[in-house]
Amino acid sequence: MIDFNRPALTGKEFDYIRDAAQRGKLCGDGEYTKRCSRWMEENFHVKHVMLTTSCTHALEMAAYLSDIQPGDEVIMPSYTFVSTADAFVLRGARIVFVDIRPDTMNIDENLIEAAITEKTRAIVPVHYAGVACEMDKIMEIAKKYNLKVVEDAAQGVDACYKGKALGTIGDFGCYSFHETKNYTMGEGGALLFQDDRYQERAEILREKGTDRSKFFRGQVDKYRWMDFGSSYLPSELNAAYLYAQLEARDRIFHKRMEIYNYYNENLAPLAAEGKVEQPYVPAECSHNAHMYYLKVRNMDVRTQLLEYLREKGIYSVFHYIPLHSSPAGMKFGRFSGEDVYTTRESERLLRLPMFYNLDMESVKYVTDTVLAFKGF
Repeated sequence: MIDFNRPALTGKEFDYIRDAAQRGKLCGDGEYTKRCSRWMEENFHVKHVMLTTSCTHALEMAAYLSDIQPGDEVIMPSYTFVSTADAFVLRGARIVFVDIRPDTMNIDENLIEAAITEKTRAIVPVHYAGVACEMDKIMEIAKKYNLKVVEDAAQGVDACYKGKALGTIGDFGCYSFHETKNYTMGEGGALLFQDDRYQERAEILREKGTDRSKFFRGQVDKYRWMDFGSSYLPSELNAAYLYAQLEARDRIFHKRMEIYNYYNENLAPLAAEGKVEQPYVPAECSHNAHMYYLKVRNMDVRTQLLEYLREKGIYSVFHYIPLHSSPAGMKFGRFSGEDVYTTRESERLLRLPMFYNLDMESVKYVTDTVLAFKGF
């Protein structure tokens, strides 16, 4: 069976994990946590990076730092992972779902303004498949209505919008380093922001509500309970694994692009015949080859294709069930306007195997198997 995903392994991960253990500090904010944060600050041109235990927790921190209160409304697409909404629901917010663009599967920036009410406090663009939302328009709307922008860039690490790294454009950016992502630490994430005003509150929040970070910098002689907080620091073992991945960024990026481009070029005849739709990347976006998907005619064709691929030893999957149609989505949110594309497009999409250690012979086999399918 050709797996859908395998976490990347580049060569130095176990050396760094061993080194972290020998340093005698396995809890968070040690040498490797700091190395990862510095690497992202330098390479993505962002002032503050805080490694977290997950992108979910980075989103929770962003919701808190955005001062979301019970009854506030937060705008986001319904086609996203549950964590995007959960982080704000935990603060008591109501979620307002907006339809997506059928080309990029991202939130339709032209529908956001109509969803804004006097209760709206934030917009959460989700960069699907590492392809950026239309951030200029979103930032313009946010400025006009004095709203926070929290980028869910879980899939967008090392992707750009007009030359700017995703996650560094809004008030806050949230990354994922889950094992399914381009760069992984097993479970993990990061919170990014440019504004110095958030640093102290973010440190306190991440350190269980204490000023422990100041204590370790020698700024206070003891640390105290200062405010609301939780435990969002990942282990040094996880950070050590991630640092090896970040060091191998170019290798990982180029291999994933090789796979993506092979799929895209060799499956193009199906698109030319109108049997599938391929991913669309706007000219101002630089994607990161996070995934390769196809959209077929409808859910029935997708089900048949998935079963056919399984029979041929290929594990392929579809993606999110739109949140607004789920029990929690109906309880905690509402859909603004009409669901023209969210459900329809989500039911047509399937993802092909994509990971760093996938050999090109297997990529060719997957491609040939898709081309041989007669059910389009």
